[in-house]
Amino acid sequence: MKARYLELKKKILEHDYNYHVLDRPTISDFEYDQLFNELLKYEAAHPDLDLSDSPSQRAGAPPLKDFKKVAHRKPMLSLSNSYNSEDILAFDERVKKFLITENEVEYFCEPKFDGLAIELVYEKGLLTTALTRGDGTIGEDVTTNVKTIRSIPLKLQMPKPPKLLEVRGEVLMLKKDFVKLNEQQEELGQQVFANPRNAAAGTLRQLDSKIAAQRPLRFFAYALGEVDGVEFKTHDEIEKYLHDQKFPAPITYAKVCKNISSVVDYYHSIDQKRVDLPFDIDGIVVKVNSLKLQDDLGLVARSPRWATAAKFKPEQAQTVIEKIIVQVGRTGALTPVAIMNPVKVGGVTVTNATLHNQEEIQRKDVREKDTVIIQRAGDVIPEVVSVIHDLRPKNSVPFVMPINCPTCHGPVTKAEDEVVYRCTNPFCSSIVKESLKHFVGRRAMNLEKVGDRLIETLVDQKIISKFSDLYKLKKDVLLSLDRQGEKSVENILQSVEESKKTTLAKLIYSLGIRFIGEQTAKHLADHFQSIEKLIEASDEELLQVPEIGPKVAKALTDWFSKKELVKEIYELQKCGVQWEGPVRIQNGSLSGLSFLVTGTLPVKRDQAHELIEKNGGKLLSSVSSKLSYLVVGDDAGSKLEKAQKLGVQTISWDELQELAKKTKN
Repeated sequence: MKARYLELKKKILEHDYNYHVLDRPTISDFEYDQLFNELLKYEAAHPDLDLSDSPSQRAGAPPLKDFKKVAHRKPMLSLSNSYNSEDILAFDERVKKFLITENEVEYFCEPKFDGLAIELVYEKGLLTTALTRGDGTIGEDVTTNVKTIRSIPLKLQMPKPPKLLEVRGEVLMLKKDFVKLNEQQEELGQQVFANPRNAAAGTLRQLDSKIAAQRPLRFFAYALGEVDGVEFKTHDEIEKYLHDQKFPAPITYAKVCKNISSVVDYYHSIDQKRVDLPFDIDGIVVKVNSLKLQDDLGLVARSPRWATAAKFKPEQAQTVIEKIIVQVGRTGALTPVAIMNPVKVGGVTVTNATLHNQEEIQRKDVREKDTVIIQRAGDVIPEVVSVIHDLRPKNSVPFVMPINCPTCHGPVTKAEDEVVYRCTNPFCSSIVKESLKHFVGRRAMNLEKVGDRLIETLVDQKIISKFSDLYKLKKDVLLSLDRQGEKSVENILQSVEESKKTTLAKLIYSLGIRFIGEQTAKHLADHFQSIEKLIEASDEELLQVPEIGPKVAKALTDWFSKKELVKEIYELQKCGVQWEGPVRIQNGSLSGLSFLVTGTLPVKRDQAHELIEKNGGKLLSSVSSKLSYLVVGDDAGSKLEKAQKLGVQTISWDELQELAKKTKN
């Protein structure tokens, strides 16, 4: 049996590499899960096993009190900086002068990642320690957090690993993952990250590694520290070796340049491509390729003579904040936004940037009329990087979030565990506008011809102020509006009429209650079967519904405690809106099973959901131990990783179809 366990570990680590590093899985998710579940069962039955290199250890460990300080065997040096092609040529001249040669020097070039430098220490092939750069001599031990990064090998897969191998590289977060993380943080009312580098650094320095395990960190290896048991002649040999040992290495983007002219060409080429790269970079790294020449060149102060960082001009711009406004969202969240003089950043004209919340404004000390440096975080989101204090007007005063809603002037509150201020008036016109936009959405009540601009106009002209007003719209009123002709008005009214027939789940979702997404609305509809029972439900009853926790239960009871809002539901009925409760399929092929779909399937997501529900299955909105199956398509992300950690089975679209065809016993 021990041989089978060792074989399982080897196979799973191989499949992890194929999936997380190469992006080329060689087995189905279902087959992977069968192997993983077998591994978990064996480990549970043998508690005396050494699990240090087991794939099961990716979920994180109990929180630490602090990080230990550990000395690097070999200092992690910083690089001297170049800022243009002239500086690169000057670097080449210094190298040749020191080497006393006029011959061309071969260089190894690669992107300079904008992340956090890390050293991975492998002893006899096993990952024993992971250290931050620290001051270059002493780093912090972040081993438990680093072990949650699935692309990092826990054990070197070779017959005779080196006695010691210190792998150095960068921990970072991809641009797309950064955007998703900030969206999640804002929804939870938590602090957002300024840029992908801050997100990666903040995650890696979490004392609770279970938090790190939930965030999409990546790693790229690009150098070695101390080594005992393997030798190299050039730096490109090192990176090829790292790649062969299944470390993510940037060899796709790297290049061996035969002379300095080729280095300059590479510098300009990467600068042009940087916006399209999946991760942030701030330049390139140029290294003398020959390790012998590196030794000959040695160090100057705390930097190697044989390498330099050739930085790019930052994708930043300088502008002036004309004013700071506060926007109010559907859930009442107040978001400060800087309105700026238009300026181009990375080829895009930027006129405003979110300041996120009061804490972020205080941290950066941003004020109206300030001259600021802005950039597009992750080349996506405009952000204020810093303030040029020397240009600040003398009469400047700190910005403070309003104590009353800027729209309705009602009271504003802030929960103790959140950084977000919220308007508490559900009839605030800003909340009404955003709520109505949500209500008419395709996945909600689906008033297809009622767009955002029309809602803005109708609310501003006091024609509508609540959901039911949409069903009382008259033709002559709509015709009196600008840019509304006979045909467009007919389309609007027809869209309103067609939306009157809906489902209980869509009605619940359309109300825009905080934390209530589509799947949660379906669970509520399935559990209570009628809107009346949901309205009267207690916290205890709500907590019996799948995926409903205390925070969601409170949001529901708070919403339904407001008589005006409940009255609006019954007003919709009077206007002819009808909703059908879900029909529970007791003996469907998927009855008693729960599902979650992630990634891109060969069919539309709605079609997969329909297949599951019409066969009696339940749809969940998040991965938990209660989930029966995760249905996985292409480009699956963190949900897949979490499912694997929890031992949840994963299946493909084809496997789901086969499962649905089976007859229920």
